[in-house]
Amino acid sequence: MGEFSTDLPAQAAAPGHQIPFSEGVKVWFRVAALSFGGPAGQIAVMHRIIVEEKRWLGENRFLHALNYCMLLPGPEAQQLAVYIGWLLHRTAGGIVAGTLFVLPGFLSILALSYIYAAFGNVNIVEGLFFGLKAAVLAVVLHAVVRIGKRALKNRAMVAIAAAAFIAIFFFDVPFPLIILAAALVGYFGGRGGSPLFRIGGGHGGAAGPVLADSQSVLGEETPAHARPNLGWSLKISAILLALWLVPVLLLLATLGPENVFSQIAIFFSQMAVVTFGGAYAVLAYVAQQAVEHYGWLRPGEMLDGLGMAETTPGPLIMVVQFVGFMAAYRDPGGLDPMLAATLAAMLTTWVTFVPCFLWIFLGAPFIETLRENRAMTGAMSAITAAVVGVILNLAIWFSLHVLFREVFSWTGFGMDIEVPVWSSVNVPALVLTAAAILAIFRFGVPLLAVLLLAALAGLSWSAAS
Repeated sequence: MGEFSTDLPAQAAAPGHQIPFSEGVKVWFRVAALSFGGPAGQIAVMHRIIVEEKRWLGENRFLHALNYCMLLPGPEAQQLAVYIGWLLHRTAGGIVAGTLFVLPGFLSILALSYIYAAFGNVNIVEGLFFGLKAAVLAVVLHAVVRIGKRALKNRAMVAIAAAAFIAIFFFDVPFPLIILAAALVGYFGGRGGSPLFRIGGGHGGAAGPVLADSQSVLGEETPAHARPNLGWSLKISAILLALWLVPVLLLLATLGPENVFSQIAIFFSQMAVVTFGGAYAVLAYVAQQAVEHYGWLRPGEMLDGLGMAETTPGPLIMVVQFVGFMAAYRDPGGLDPMLAATLAAMLTTWVTFVPCFLWIFLGAPFIETLRENRAMTGAMSAITAAVVGVILNLAIWFSLHVLFREVFSWTGFGMDIEVPVWSSVNVPALVLTAAAILAIFRFGVPLLAVLLLAALAGLSWSAAS
């Protein structure tokens, strides 16, 4: 894809442009293929390849970009890919990185959706998803540990993560309030000059040596194209805004607001603006609306869609693609159900991810200028720590619904928590999950191998039972 003419000349760029564009494409293909296990796992994959292996970015610069993406609505891992791609290879690099990050997951979930819609009640399909769900729990736990080691550098960050977990798990505090509180703590901590709130500061418990920005290929200076350029920002923002909203307006004008395609376009465009904290932060609301308000899904099907998203590469928010697919499959109008479902899956993905490019290209040049601002970096570091606590809460939520057939809500002392019915423990799922945890944590079995073996185990159990 070509570059916009408002970018500054390539020869003015920083040393990061010594990296051939083709090499960047190869790396993003690899990142996309390995991006399993939700945002924590995906970010860990990017960190391992971009920072540790290729040494294209330093640790602090990587975390600075991550912290900005944590502030945005939408999938932070995909936005981080856009940010890094843009930082290394300008506009085209961001577009390629962000698109490749989504494409494998889109194709995988589309294929699984075809199977689900056509054969969803067949034992072999149920067995496949049983095995994958059990393994995904181990994958998510491993990802939480890995990203936690990178983000929780000192006692202050650990305390923020713990407070975030307690707030959301025990008291159901809204995610935006948790993020706001963490940002305020980090802002004033950073402004006060505390090293605990610097990105990369206070390395107690850090996982291995840290690559300094000055030792990376990009270096510590800001590339010329990454400096604020109002003309470029306005032009690309206008293009992306049109690509996002014009299809929505055309559907409303031609099909009317009651048509399923119009409803999908409007609903998921709204989700693209308010999905702070990643997929899990809004899954409950999406499930409620999809089941109770629109009637797109049957109860329990959201978890099946989540199983697809967890066990395929790409962002977890790709579960909304399954929601759109099933919505049009059951209300195709005059179209063939599978054709309508395919078009709806494409539409859902489009209105979900085009805004992600808009947020990055509009704000990243200005965020780059704040890398040395202590107050802002302190706020973003604290936000990252809080998100680790939130992800831990979501991992526990997922384990409740995988390892137990029944859970109930317990309320008291201002708390509202889900508690398992211990007699409903799913023994096969527990055994399979324990085996996956042992394989990953103890023996270092590759992620794809664990997922494949778990799927085969699920199929075997289904066939034997």
